[in-house]
Amino acid sequence: MPLVPVDDTHLFTEERGAQDGLPIIVLHGGPGLDRHEFADYLDPLGSTYRLVLVDQREQGESARGTDPSTWTLSRLAQDVSDLAAARGWTRYAVLGHSYGAFVALQHLADNPGASVATIVSSGIPSGRYLDSVEAELARFEPEHLRQQVTDSWAREATVQTHEECVQLLNDQMPFHFKDPLDPRTVDYERRTAQQITSPAVLRHAALATGELVIEVEDALPRVTQPVLVCTGRFDRTCTVAAAERIAELVPGSRLHVFEDSGHMTFVEQTEDYLAVVRDFLDGLPSS
Repeated sequence: MPLVPVDDTHLFTEERGAQDGLPIIVLHGGPGLDRHEFADYLDPLGSTYRLVLVDQREQGESARGTDPSTWTLSRLAQDVSDLAAARGWTRYAVLGHSYGAFVALQHLADNPGASVATIVSSGIPSGRYLDSVEAELARFEPEHLRQQVTDSWAREATVQTHEECVQLLNDQMPFHFKDPLDPRTVDYERRTAQQITSPAVLRHAALATGELVIEVEDALPRVTQPVLVCTGRFDRTCTVAAAERIAELVPGSRLHVFEDSGHMTFVEQTEDYLAVVRDFLDGLPSS
């Protein structure tokens, strides 16, 4: 059942792993990316859990043609609940990375207790935590990559084609690794080459004035389900301070900082990432 009807659209899902395991709804970043962001890095979790990798609305292989007025953080979060309801899942967990973590957090804020657990992987609770990105970029080395990243961000507002989208995303990737010259950036590009980008969604996000910005600090103290918050020590976009703030606000949450990672924790410290996520999931109540 790869295409699932939710409200005014259909979401493409790819399921891997144990079909009788707890469904883990996996949310990609972007906006403008798709489920291939995770490649096969999370697959070992499938020995126990049912991984449900979702192409979020208007992205990847999900249906096209929705009104851009619905491309909001709150609607993306509601799509998570609607997807679970459409599949008849009363018990499911959510894992979101980067912008997918924003969606997971909004889902927490809008629907506390809807999922049995949430994993916030490299997220922020408020747009104000992105204020530090400019300073991070100003000291980013080597200098030629600093200009490359700066130029790529500027192109987001005008990107038109899949090829242009892939190029600017690849140009940004060094900023997201602890080591900008990490050879795994090339391997990551190879392993995610099947990605179907969504230039229109990326353009919309770059030009948006508020509907895609996260502001959930006031709501997080009302969260009732177990929450794992994780990030990389050297994440230049979703910083440790942001993760610490989420963990401070969510009652009983667990915080983990990957000490040898930037933003791409599941790539840079794959085994550690899987171990931390599995330990958290394994500790959930069975019913």
